Amino acid sequence: MTTSAESQRTTGQQAMKRPPIVSPQEWEAARQALLVQEKVQTRARDALAAERRRMPWTVVEKDYVFEGPAGRLSLRDLFAGRRQLIVYRAFFEPGVFGWPDHACRGCSMVADQVAHLAHLNARDTTLVFASRAPQAEIGKLKAKMGWTMPWVTITDSFDADFGVGEWHGTNVFFRDRDRIFRTYFINNRGDEQMGGTWNYLDITPLGRQEVWEDSPEGYPQTPTYKWWNWHDSYVEGAAPDQRWVEVSDAGEAAFRNNKGQ
Repeated sequence: MTTSAESQRTTGQQAMKRPPIVSPQEWEAARQALLVQEKVQTRARDALAAERRRMPWTVVEKDYVFEGPAGRLSLRDLFAGRRQLIVYRAFFEPGVFGWPDHACRGCSMVADQVAHLAHLNARDTTLVFASRAPQAEIGKLKAKMGWTMPWVTITDSFDADFGVGEWHGTNVFFRDRDRIFRTYFINNRGDEQMGGTWNYLDITPLGRQEVWEDSPEGYPQTPTYKWWNWHDSYVEGAAPDQRWVEVSDAGEAAFRNNKGQ
């Protein structure tokens, strides 16, 4: 058997100081102990999202102009008819390391993690990437990297006005008829968590829109799990499939009985 010292001499790397090796029973006890702390963190994350839904909004007064594959677009156009809009400023423009073949490495990692947008769209939410690169270069990049999210070109002071004059950042907006409000913003390490449907919804003013959430009075909420669907099967305004209602009810009951996260 190779010892840690022998392994270190062979590989030239410092030997790992591994955790104790225990029985399955001891391992399960350790997992249950850690689960208590993980549940605390989960509840704290839910509480933070509830506070976020109560943050004040600010009106967007300026008319911003973007370029899309088919021409000029306003900020209102980016909503694509929905009430919520998430705009990620990806760092892709002349001067960025990798230009024009690649965007910023960190922004590219974010793009690689974006879940199927049909699930966000089903919650009245649109996700758009925005950069200063011309549309021709954005189109080439998307095709090369296999990305499908809407991606527009910034043509004015949008990035500077909303805290993303350089690098990256995620802004959230809400549309009430013709009025647009800025509701939230994250950047730096805050962007690390982005990509998944739940994390995106948790930074929007309406949240996941499920009945268990602590949301202000009058916010839209539907039964938990029931709106979920295959990404190719969402139909706007359709009632939840009764078979899925039965399956999800049974799953939720089992989940509660097992006291999971």
